[in-house]
Amino acid sequence: MSLTEFIYQFFISFCGTIAFGALFQVPLKQYVFCGITGAAGWVLYVWMMRVQPSPVFASLVAVLLLTALARLFSTRRKAPITVFLLCGIFPLVPGAGIYYTAYYFIMGETTLTMIKGAETIKIAGALALGMVLVLGLPNGLFQPIFQKKVTQKH
Repeated sequence: MSLTEFIYQFFISFCGTIAFGALFQVPLKQYVFCGITGAAGWVLYVWMMRVQPSPVFASLVAVLLLTALARLFSTRRKAPITVFLLCGIFPLVPGAGIYYTAYYFIMGETTLTMIKGAETIKIAGALALGMVLVLGLPNGLFQPIFQKKVTQKH
């Protein structure tokens, strides 16, 4: 991926994620961090598709990074993880797969319906698995390294 394409992919996914955040009334002070979460996941997905062209594997790897960023931002920004995770996952959701599955079904293309439907379910499963893997990690991994120590007076 060239630097120009990287910047383009990052910018477009950043804007799309923020727009999705606006639909869900995310607080304005979290927009940039939602955008970074979604853009990082999308850029990694695009890069993985070039390295290992498997939408299921690329989705799994991308959602690992995306969920880790969502956890990190939720801890550091003192906001619910869903603020970052829900918006950030927007670029990776297999909406086109769902659309084409329904389209092929309506058109009577049974084979194409099964192929596209199975791929869409695998991608959705990879997204869920990746989120569960990262959400299962201990909270201490996402805490700030340098915290102010509170001393108690006796």
